Amino acid sequence: MRTAYAVAFRVLGHREDAEDVVQEAFLAALANIRTFDTSRKFGPWLYRIVVTRGLNFRKSRSRRAAEPLGDAGAASADAGPAASAERAGLKETVATALGQLPERQRMVVQLFDLDGFSGAEIAVMLGVSPGTVRWYLHEARQALRRMLAHLQETAG
Repeated sequence: MRTAYAVAFRVLGHREDAEDVVQEAFLAALANIRTFDTSRKFGPWLYRIVVTRGLNFRKSRSRRAAEPLGDAGAASADAGPAASAERAGLKETVATALGQLPERQRMVVQLFDLDGFSGAEIAVMLGVSPGTVRWYLHEARQALRRMLAHLQETAG
């Protein structure tokens, strides 16, 4: 359930919409369980339903601003205000850069690097080949390097 929610949240960027889509996806999976190929893993099949439902949901509604998961502005117990502010600024800069990527590239980066899905699992979720997932990931990482190059220059 948590993983399905994380996938839906990556697609939609809004907590309540992600919860609705996960519920719809579970109902759709239950209704279509007879079509599931038992020789394959259940997770990628379910996540594909979640992604499809999420993309359809987003097409039918106007875009909403993403709500951060957890407490994005919270400082750790041993971090000072300056370190917390710097971390929050860095997080915002990276989120802005991710937002500038094409949709598929952004989803692949988030699912692969942030959520830990394999390329094969992402391929099933998005309905593309594993090679296409690798290409999206490669292109997205290059674009992010270009967009965030100034951070490396100021740090070193």
